Amino acid sequence: MPGRLLLLDTASLYYRAFFGLPDTLKAPDGTVVNAVRGLVDFVATLVNREGAEAVVACWDDDWRPAWRVELVPTYKTQRLADGSSDAEQTPDDLSPQVPLIAEALTLLGIPVVGAPDAEADDVIGTLVDRWDGPVDVVTGDRDLFQLVDDAAAHRVLYTARGVSKLDEVDEAWIREKYDIDAARYVDYAVLRGDASDGLPGVAGIGEKTAAALLGAFGDLDGILAAAQDPSTAITPRPRRSLVEQADYVAAARQVVAVRRDLDLPEVAPLPRLTSGQVEEFREFATTWGLGGAADRVLTALQAESEL
Repeated sequence: MPGRLLLLDTASLYYRAFFGLPDTLKAPDGTVVNAVRGLVDFVATLVNREGAEAVVACWDDDWRPAWRVELVPTYKTQRLADGSSDAEQTPDDLSPQVPLIAEALTLLGIPVVGAPDAEADDVIGTLVDRWDGPVDVVTGDRDLFQLVDDAAAHRVLYTARGVSKLDEVDEAWIREKYDIDAARYVDYAVLRGDASDGLPGVAGIGEKTAAALLGAFGDLDGILAAAQDPSTAITPRPRRSLVEQADYVAAARQVVAVRRDLDLPEVAPLPRLTSGQVEEFREFATTWGLGGAADRVLTALQAESEL
């Protein structure tokens, strides 16, 4: 059986690094590199702490796929840059760092993997299903809780409290936090909504009501059927909303569910970097002022590749 696969929700991590580290971290030419340094340090920390046979940096080739917008037009509209119909609003000092992050990861032998018309979440969902062994997904995105599966040893390492204080999300964690089964997380998210993704949810249904409905009726299909049956114990406002918003529910469940069917390259074990590759990364690190983060990540990756 393969060892552990570590999947990085890369944008989630570099945004956390950008907002968590001072913009006084700069390259010799004055370029702000806090996100680059932070992301490289995150990789070192994660590999040291969790261990991994393979690491993949999952990428948003399309952060707002048209097919999701067609299903729910409000999807991520609040993140659009002013006057744009497709560009994401990104801080000025972060935009130049994104290609540097991709270059740093590639130099370290960590594949950067995206797919047309797909978000990093979809890349993650596909690779989780494909890997025949334990998987850790590192993210600050709750939607990826849908991938948690104790039987398959699939966890989410949730970064809400920082990379040094990861929440190890398993089925018991989700049950304690939300009072639902992990397998029902998509249904729960559809009902509750998510303002950060432009998903309004079903009117009158918050977290507690969503959990109660799932506990009573099993899943979204059971809840929708119960809403049509006047003998069931659903209070008037949620019942009316469920009936009136049935089309929204059908569309939102497709938007929230990650894809599992992308055409992606096979995942390879972490490589042992050659002396030439190490030197090339060190030159990159010197050019961009990565400091001690460069040494830490090389030590972590080289140690792991020798196991």
